Amino acid sequence: MKLASEFFTRDVLTVAPELLGKILVCRVGEGLLRYRIAETEAYRGAEDLACHACKGRTARTEAMFHTGGIVYVYLIYGMYWMLNFVTGGENEPQAALIRGLEGLYGPGRITRKLQIDKSFYGEDLAVSPRIWVEDDGYKPSYQTGARIGIDYAGEWKDKPWRFFVADACTP
Repeated sequence: MKLASEFFTRDVLTVAPELLGKILVCRVGEGLLRYRIAETEAYRGAEDLACHACKGRTARTEAMFHTGGIVYVYLIYGMYWMLNFVTGGENEPQAALIRGLEGLYGPGRITRKLQIDKSFYGEDLAVSPRIWVEDDGYKPSYQTGARIGIDYAGEWKDKPWRFFVADACTP
């Protein structure tokens, strides 16, 4: 069952862990690639110094200010696209980074494998013919930890807002 927009219009601290075990489906060429989501990170609002929205509403962050259920992608190091799903309501900038899929870890590896690039920016997960999330009822146990690669964010770097399937990822 494809997730409806309403799944994503909740707080990222609810959505990010609930994405674990869901199936990310991406159309690549004539086929569909399907991977179970194994690791996410939550980025929550303008006050979160690790969240891009802390710098305000810009051309880059515009998608984060929309109602949840759309794709937010951005480029890091000039070579890796990061796949995020916007959550929450309009003008509540939040997003869940897809950090790991079952058997495929590292957000840059994910987007390369799924051929995700800038053209996915703003894509609506509920109606897109090329990317969506399905729920087959699987609910794995998970652990939490500090987010990765955000040492610049002060006290925000220690928030336990990284969620990962207990038997799939190393903390």
